[in-house]
Amino acid sequence: MDHPPLRTIAVVGLGTMGTGIADILARSGREVIGIDTNDAAARRAVAAFEASTARSVRRDRMTETERRAALSRLRVRDDIAAAAEAELVIEVVPEDYDTKCQVFAALDAVVKPDTILATGTNALSVTRLAADSDRPERVLGLHFFNPAPAMRLVEIVSSVLTAPEAVAAVTALARELGKDPIAVGDRPGFVADGLLFGYLNQAAAMYESRYATREDIDAAMRLGCGLPMGPLALLDLIGVDTARTVLDAMYAESRDRLHAPAPLLRQLSDAGLTGRKAGRGFYTYAAPGSAAVVPDALTPDPAAPAAAGRTVQAVGVVGSGTMACGIAEVFAKAGYATVLAARSREKADAAKERIAEALERAVRKGRLGGEEREAALARITPAGSLDALAHAGLVVEAVAEDLAVKRRLFGELDAVCAPGAVLATTTSSLPVVACARATSRPQDVVGMHFFNPAPAMKLVEVVRTVLTADDAHATVREVCAALRKHPVDCADRAGFIVNALLFPYLNNAVKMVQEHYASPDDIDAAMKLGGGYPMGPFELLDVVGLDVSLAIERVLHREFRDPGLAPAPLLEHLVAAGCLGRKTGRGFREYARR
Repeated sequence: MDHPPLRTIAVVGLGTMGTGIADILARSGREVIGIDTNDAAARRAVAAFEASTARSVRRDRMTETERRAALSRLRVRDDIAAAAEAELVIEVVPEDYDTKCQVFAALDAVVKPDTILATGTNALSVTRLAADSDRPERVLGLHFFNPAPAMRLVEIVSSVLTAPEAVAAVTALARELGKDPIAVGDRPGFVADGLLFGYLNQAAAMYESRYATREDIDAAMRLGCGLPMGPLALLDLIGVDTARTVLDAMYAESRDRLHAPAPLLRQLSDAGLTGRKAGRGFYTYAAPGSAAVVPDALTPDPAAPAAAGRTVQAVGVVGSGTMACGIAEVFAKAGYATVLAARSREKADAAKERIAEALERAVRKGRLGGEEREAALARITPAGSLDALAHAGLVVEAVAEDLAVKRRLFGELDAVCAPGAVLATTTSSLPVVACARATSRPQDVVGMHFFNPAPAMKLVEVVRTVLTADDAHATVREVCAALRKHPVDCADRAGFIVNALLFPYLNNAVKMVQEHYASPDDIDAAMKLGGGYPMGPFELLDVVGLDVSLAIERVLHREFRDPGLAPAPLLEHLVAAGCLGRKTGRGFREYARR
């Protein structure tokens, strides 16, 4: 039996999320009953709605007449009995099971028999809430994402008790609101938060261990993965206490250590340092509720003295593949005399020709002038021997990701390069110190992990081993500044920052598909629409290469010995079958062969 269209909707709980949902509904022409027993919260909700509609008028997104009509459709009340006339009630009260049960019990006593009750939980069991209700077939989950007016994703969560017509009615409503609804099963975190919160938790643990600064962790994920916000800034936006609650629920379900809340989350939460809403969390804000970050005791002091780097006038790049060509192009465009050394002069010449083609494309697209192209190309000297690197102040290797190959190369560079030259490896997963120990000058060796494509990506992870000298480390940071790249410091640990946070997230996405919880299409949509990710995890896996991804996940598992980091069997099976992603025409999806 079809459910009639939902025209009158009550929203219980007028915090940030509840206010955002009420805003969307009132603008869409629904009659909205906002309910909150806290007078201050109710006043803030009305003020926020008035301000948001006024902004829309100023930006020509609605007329003043439309604004007045929308304002008239929102009625704010302090008694849950006001929900009696609603056809749908959405509760968005704090993530506490007892509190939600009390709300549902009160609603059961006042609403009509066919009214749908939706919980906005992102951590608690919808099935359990439904079972404790007098009308379990009318209970489902309706999970909007913050900020609700802007984010397109809505997760619709049905339990085994939910009536199909209730799901259909809410799904239709979501589409009418301009949202993209995804139907998911009932488990903590659902799809988007199920993947997101494990990643956020790892970032908090990484910061807690003092592996990297909060600024470097956030910059690494923004610049290395194209994310709209770094993980620690996002935790402050979500609320540290909320994140802890979600992770507690996820860990209770999965017993996966990746979901066991980092102790720092408890410490901050217990201290009231819950993020933006408190004015302080991982960062300090201008005021509670403000998005403006202000300096605090942990803010780096730009005037603090730092070690001076060594002088670098000429650089060397070893390799002839995509990464080597990209790095050589970056150095040459920045004004460095660059030797591009390959295993033969023919390979080096071919690599320079590919760089010439890349520079020509940049000219055609207006990103580079013709004279700049010629000047950059003139700075690149192809060489078929490492002897040509004798006068380079910095040498960057970009050869195969094989430790034996890299160690052999570093031994050869040790014999060829001038004393004091800094030797850098672009490895993304191998121990930098192992390369350093292949030389007689481990103090001169550092990691310099560029991201692909090197000319476009701003991030460079600067990896310092326990043997790296201060001035060698400073040299690489100074060179990064000259290249207009953003360096982030990290220690010599598998995955550094980006891969250590990115690949467990990708692996968990594969596990979701393996367990038949959601499809690759739904998961990709969830992360793009709900998390603002530029690519979904399966799109990214197919681009990176499933074999490359598997290799990195094995390195992380071997380093940290965490069962939760073990590669998903589905990923191993696809690699064994030769389904490696776009490069083979088939991975998690099939692609047209070129």
